[in-house]
Amino acid sequence: MSDRVRVGSGRGGGEKLHLAISTCPNDTFAFASLLEGRVDTGGFEFEIDLLDIDQLNHGLLEGKFDVAKTSFHAALTMTEEVVVLPVGSALGFGVGPLLLAADPGESPRPSASGGDGQLTLCPGELTTAKLLFDLFYPGTTPVEHVVFSDIMPRLSEGTADFGVCIHEGRFTYEQAGLHRVADLGERWESSTDCPLPLGGLVMRVRHEEATMRRVSEVISRSLAMSLDAPETALPAMRRYAQAMDDSVLMQHVDLYVNDWTADLGEVGRDALQKLSEMAGQSEKSTEQSSRLRVL
Repeated sequence: MSDRVRVGSGRGGGEKLHLAISTCPNDTFAFASLLEGRVDTGGFEFEIDLLDIDQLNHGLLEGKFDVAKTSFHAALTMTEEVVVLPVGSALGFGVGPLLLAADPGESPRPSASGGDGQLTLCPGELTTAKLLFDLFYPGTTPVEHVVFSDIMPRLSEGTADFGVCIHEGRFTYEQAGLHRVADLGERWESSTDCPLPLGGLVMRVRHEEATMRRVSEVISRSLAMSLDAPETALPAMRRYAQAMDDSVLMQHVDLYVNDWTADLGEVGRDALQKLSEMAGQSEKSTEQSSRLRVL
């Protein structure tokens, strides 16, 4: 699903910025006031695209956006081109993707161990979910990349054996008759003692630092309005959600919106460094090993 929203002063004189975020409830919660024109835009005129995470990652790589929510896995390929903003990230404990199976008791196996014919679905080559699969299940099944909302239906249909499930699938996979193989976030936590950094907002280095700080302030104001009155964010969340009722929407917010969303802080910065180190250990990794710069 994709959509485009334009917000700003309406006078045509503001600095224009192309912003892209996901349709996930944690993003639409944080950006609800901005999307609906209820927050001071700081003089900016924003053109906002709402996209799937894989579209966000590839659009950023193609140079389409000034500011974008992206997988930190993707951001690691662009350390010379982007700066991580301190607001808007999704990271924490207990927030990781789940490796799901169509059948109980199954686990991805290397071909030499009888894994021929197995297939795992992932939500995009540059997603942090894919990186975690590579780290913890290296050399196992072939991978096919699909839109995240297609993963559980494909497993239910029997056209794939495993799926790395993100977002609301954590709350609904049992209702779909699927089976958990592993919580990849728990695997990360036991390996690193760090919160898992899934994704964050980045801005291109061609913009001045003062501009980056002003953008961060706008987003912080939008997030603060939703935190102060969560019910005001529900209309925007419902508009872009994938068939979720309000209770599931708010479960999603409770899980993915936390103190590190408001400000990465030192713990968040340390987690990003650990992700970079772990990415460098992946046999399939093409990421740079340098540390992402945080504003």
